[in-house]
Amino acid sequence: MRCRKCGEKAVINMRQHRLSLCKQHYLEWLPAQIQKSIKKYGMFSKYDRILVAVSGGKDSLALWDILWKLGFNTEGLYINLGIHSEIAYSNRSMKFAQEFADNRNLTLHITDIKKDHGESIPEISIRTRRGRDKPCSLCGLIKRHIMNRFALDGQYNVLATAHNLDDEAAILLANTLDWSLEFLARSTPVLSSKPGFIKKVKPFFRTYEREAAAYAILNRIDYIRDECPFSIDSKQLYYKKYLNEWEETRPGTKLRFYLNYLKAISHGAFPGKQESAVQLAQQRCPQCGQPTNTGGLCAFCKLFNKT
Repeated sequence: MRCRKCGEKAVINMRQHRLSLCKQHYLEWLPAQIQKSIKKYGMFSKYDRILVAVSGGKDSLALWDILWKLGFNTEGLYINLGIHSEIAYSNRSMKFAQEFADNRNLTLHITDIKKDHGESIPEISIRTRRGRDKPCSLCGLIKRHIMNRFALDGQYNVLATAHNLDDEAAILLANTLDWSLEFLARSTPVLSSKPGFIKKVKPFFRTYEREAAAYAILNRIDYIRDECPFSIDSKQLYYKKYLNEWEETRPGTKLRFYLNYLKAISHGAFPGKQESAVQLAQQRCPQCGQPTNTGGLCAFCKLFNKT
């Protein structure tokens, strides 16, 4: 297998792109692809303050590295969820994120669920039905709330997350099978800012998970390789399994699936559903002030309201 550009030995073969590249050309190619996506979808500019959600894993650290090398003004946010299993997952992943930032003289902000709210994710999971039945859903709720609030309070222009193509295709498949119209209307790589909501972007939405992993490995970026202990029964991992099988026999399946979804959105699919966030922003939680559709405390504040 030879590099398409120079003929040297290739380090990665991307069948979906019919492209093999050596180390040098791959490390040039992926940032260029991310730059194109940022520009095409108007995600942000060199004048924006960008908050990067960092988990200590390959995707978020690879994304932060690329944005940093492209010259964007970035800071990181790590949320310690207090998942201290036999592998001390949260503290280990936090260590990788901090070392990454320190090695590049970048700013990493750290919030701690236990210190700030009195309970960790495992403790909340034991106490609440949502945590017992859907621990990944619980994590998602908490992280979205904290990221949005932190970005707004810090006066950032945009929040960037490292959701890759595998993530987006799996979520899209799940929402399509359930015909979750509101979620289908909001699975795009850019969610514009609205009152109470920071602008959210996903620069890796066209990037396969293995491409992000290759970038991290070739750049010798240390990252946590263990899966979150709470993700064992994740619905997303279930759908990823089947998407990987389809991708193996028909390279490019994930990319076609997601890009055709974006084409459908641009042609007016799910009309009216995009306005739900606007309506949501008109109602505020009396405790934290963030948007809510509950008519009272938001779902986040309800978790910690034990009365």
